[in-house]
Amino acid sequence: MTMQFKEGSPLYSYEVRREGGEDVIYINYLTAGYVPNIADSPEVMERTIDSLIENPNVSRIVFVQQKNYNYDFKETSMLLEIAQLYVYLIRQEKILSQTKLVTNCTQFFPKRYNDLFSFLFLLKKDPIAAYAELKRILVEANIFLEKVDNACRMDQENYINFVEKIFKMVEKTKLLQEVLPYLKNYHRGDRGIYRKIFNPDVIPNFTFTRLVLDLPEDAEIVDQYKISNKEYDESIVTILRMKDEAKLMYHLNPPENSLSEEYNMLLNLARGVLIEHQPKAEEFTDPERTRHVFFNISKDLLQDLAQSKGVKISYSDLNKMATILVRHTIGFGLLEVLLQDKKIQDIVLNAPIPLTNIFLKHQDYEECVVNILPSQEDIDSWAAKFRMISGRPLDEANPILDTQLGIGDIRARIAIIQKPLSPDGIAYAIRRHREQPWTLPLFIRNKMINPFAAGLLSFLIDGSRTILMAGTRSSGKTSLLGALMLEIIPKYRIIVIEDSLELPVESLRRLNYDILRMKVRSALIKTTTEVSADDGIRTSLRLGDSSLIVGEVRSVEAQALYEAMRVGALANVVAGTIHGASPYAVFDRVVNDLKVPATSFKATDIIVVANPIKSPDGLHSWKRVLQLSEVRKHWQKDPLDEKGFVDLMRYNVEKDELEPSDDLINGDSEVIKEIAAGVKGWAGNWDAVYDNILLRSKIKKEIVDVAEKTGKENILEARFNVLANNAFHRISDRVREEIGLPLSERVFPEWQKWLNKQIKERKI
Repeated sequence: MTMQFKEGSPLYSYEVRREGGEDVIYINYLTAGYVPNIADSPEVMERTIDSLIENPNVSRIVFVQQKNYNYDFKETSMLLEIAQLYVYLIRQEKILSQTKLVTNCTQFFPKRYNDLFSFLFLLKKDPIAAYAELKRILVEANIFLEKVDNACRMDQENYINFVEKIFKMVEKTKLLQEVLPYLKNYHRGDRGIYRKIFNPDVIPNFTFTRLVLDLPEDAEIVDQYKISNKEYDESIVTILRMKDEAKLMYHLNPPENSLSEEYNMLLNLARGVLIEHQPKAEEFTDPERTRHVFFNISKDLLQDLAQSKGVKISYSDLNKMATILVRHTIGFGLLEVLLQDKKIQDIVLNAPIPLTNIFLKHQDYEECVVNILPSQEDIDSWAAKFRMISGRPLDEANPILDTQLGIGDIRARIAIIQKPLSPDGIAYAIRRHREQPWTLPLFIRNKMINPFAAGLLSFLIDGSRTILMAGTRSSGKTSLLGALMLEIIPKYRIIVIEDSLELPVESLRRLNYDILRMKVRSALIKTTTEVSADDGIRTSLRLGDSSLIVGEVRSVEAQALYEAMRVGALANVVAGTIHGASPYAVFDRVVNDLKVPATSFKATDIIVVANPIKSPDGLHSWKRVLQLSEVRKHWQKDPLDEKGFVDLMRYNVEKDELEPSDDLINGDSEVIKEIAAGVKGWAGNWDAVYDNILLRSKIKKEIVDVAEKTGKENILEARFNVLANNAFHRISDRVREEIGLPLSERVFPEWQKWLNKQIKERKI
């Protein structure tokens, strides 16, 4: 963290504070005319060791200036060991006492005293030079041993043994062990060697979070790119492969750390003013408006301070500094910068957070360790803000909080636990949502599904089936459900029921969908004013004819969902997500865990199973749909024993794609035949039905192919997906009126002409 010394606090005074399970010493260098650096300055090193002698329980050192300089546990422990050794030599060994230095030849005392005094004098300023000094003393002592008379020989040998004992103690310290490989070309007074082990994290004085900015020496740069929400707020991300580490490092260098000393001073002063304003709960009911207000206040304040301090500041820099100030006062600090990266999927902060690196899941590089260490102040501040955003408690009686974070277009799900559930303190798990919904063409490009599966899913959605998306955590089932929502014709109403707001409702609303979201109580929360999920589902049946989408089936709402499937919602799509690694695992969870009658489970038409697959070395994984099965209705007790599950598509691990089953190819699908039975021209005409599935498949594939050929990635996104689907339905309807059936040979060429026209005429 950072801290402020009171005005007039003596230079080099210090304060020890307990933070996140460790004692941190803050040393005042605010009025020093130089940047304090342990590696470069013997005086700074000596002064620091003196403070550690007085505070032996410290585990981190921070020099406080306009920028703060943080020495981590490893660096601090090296200095602390030297401090403890110094105290031991003075107090326990009494290294300078006559009884220790001589036995009977007192004439040697002055020389020995001066030599060891010189060593002790160096030990706090320059332990490496002190080590070299001891080595010199030993060499001279052994040479002198050959010259000394027999009366003093024993005395000299005792002295040599004493110095050797001290020498070994110094040599065994962590600091000396760390630098031994570099001592070959060392010459006394060379402090360059210290730069190899003492590299402070630089923390601007207006923020609490620590960043390890130095790239590890043995690291290989794998990738580097820029992230930003605005052109003046740009950060650099470097992906590093470190020796002997399974995880890559995600190294963030935000704009906070490239500001001048003058700008840091302005931000520090401005933060001191704004921090007096404690945000109220009502300000978080409209966080975007609050941010806008604070942004304007920050600009005015920074401009006033710049004028009063005689600092010139450009318009672009003013916007940059106001943005930084907002995120470090009413915002979420560097967490917001991380969330700017569209390639990040998950972020986890494990307790105790101040002592543990942040970890994240990257779209391209999977699990990574991050160079960020938030402070206890950050952790507590974020928790308070999330409490206000959610309107829910987070305390020992209620140690779980699920909520959402929205910053501009960025959306994330936040899960927080604290004591007693998390005995080491608060921990966070953050799921970053894509700014735009996933679409079936995007999933085709990412190989989660193939074009035929996309065509089949589109057909099933139009056929108003009941579909459960099953899978493990982080398997992509919620994203796939969101993509299927885009396949619903926009003229039909959709009701979405969620306890955590993860589905892309706002995006669909912007695309003119008739959509209503209902937020219900989480199954993990026992007391709240929110309506239960089962009551929410039953209420949805009274809100008019609608497709029903349930974010996740977790608890007793399963019974209400199956009621909805059976009695009220079958005129339209009913779909949701559930944990389960196979169709039978879904049955087992719904019937045995959630107590839905087995006969009611038959209301499920389709189960789609998505799960990650791993590489043989275990280092990589990819999200794939592994199974698309229909639930038949003839079985009585156990659908597995009675062949109630029939695969329509199954994943081929060798080909890395889904393949249609013989049952599907041969037309032996009761669900699809039931859809066909209600459509003129399709009843009993399997070829026409299969042709329509292939038509939808060709359209999805064409979008992906054209995007790759033209480089117009936007046609894979939700807005164009809706346009393409609308064009498909219009053309299909026109062809049906002309020839009786929307045959692929007529529909696809016309739709292809529409696509080419869009590519040519629209600025996509």
